[in-house]
Amino acid sequence: MNSRVGRIALIAIGLIAVIIGGVFAGQGMNLIPGSFMTGNRMWLTVGLIVAGIGIILVALGLRRPKTGRPSK
Repeated sequence: MNSRVGRIALIAIGLIAVIIGGVFAGQGMNLIPGSFMTGNRMWLTVGLIVAGIGIILVALGLRRPKTGRPSK
């Protein structure tokens, strides 16, 4: 991603995914009570997957763009 706006969007969406995934995982591990997801291992798995995708998006957004040097 070379545009600044695109990189910021990747980072923002990635951070939101990490937060949501953390909440899902916390509820799946019975750390955050008060939901139908509390104590259900499926939500732990879903949360870890969503958080992992979020981390990948943040990493892609933080990568430095390649310089436009022509190869010989």
